[in-house]
Order: sequence, then structure tokens, then C-alpha cells
Amino acid sequence: MGDGVDDKVRDSDLEGRNAEGHSSPPPLGAAPVRELAEFRYVLRRFLHFSEEAAARVGLPAQQHQLLLQVAGAPKGAQPTIAFLAERLVLRHHSVVELSLRCEAAGWVVRRTGALDRRLVVLELTAAGHRLLKSLSQDHARELNELAPKLIEALQAFAA
Repeated sequence: MGDGVDDKVRDSDLEGRNAEGHSSPPPLGAAPVRELAEFRYVLRRFLHFSEEAAARVGLPAQQHQLLLQVAGAPKGAQPTIAFLAERLVLRHHSVVELSLRCEAAGWVVRRTGALDRRLVVLELTAAGHRLLKSLSQDHARELNELAPKLIEALQAFAA
């Protein structure tokens, strides 16, 4: 047995450690947490608006997102199932099911790729275009209202 000094844990030995004795990160100041909370709040307000706007026209939120990604694919990019899975952050099979539902509703058509017949390429129908145009106009108005708050919240992180 030792003299008791080495056997006891000193308070200074616990600084920066949690209850299990593991190193803990330095405490996060209140300002970054408030900034993150404000950013998440403004972002969530927009997402909630988007979900509600889609629901008002009988469109599930994920189907709205699929239509938006099909119509808004970057120039030169084909809205394939793989492309859409990446853009929607969903698994391939989930996008297949989502695209089948949109096709059944008459908002998209699924076509076999011209150069690679293994690919499925989606295209909006006239009904899909009309629906998306209406929703996009509403979203543009909402973003116009929220933009100053969103920019302010983002700039707090850049400072």
C-alpha cells in the first residue's frame, strides 16, 4: 500500500475529464449554441411551410422533393434513380418506390435510358409541371420572407 497520496485522485487530475475519467471537449459557449438553435429554427420554419404547402395540394413531402429534383436537375445531369437517391439522401429502392407512386399519380413518367437501358430516367408530366410551378411560387414567396433571417443566422457562423 502507498502513503495514500498517490492512491487518491486529485481534483487537478480530473480537470477536463467526465465522470468516467475520459477527456471531455472544452465547454461550448452559449453563443454558438444560440446561433445554431436560431439557424435550425429558421430552417425548420421553412421546411414546415414546405411540408404543409405540399400537403394542402395532396402531395406527400418526399414526392414534392422528388418532383423538385427531377425538374431542377443541373444542366447535363439526367434525373436517374441513382441521381435522385443521392439528391434526396435516400436509398435506391426507396426512390424506386417513390418514383412509382409519382408515376401512378400522373406527375412523372419513367423511361429507360437512351444510351444505357439499365437506367431509369424520370421526366415530369404536364400535370407534374403545373403542380410544381404552383408550389414553387408559394415557396419563393416564403423564402423571400425568411431569407433575411436565414442569411443572418448563416452569417453568425461565418463571423
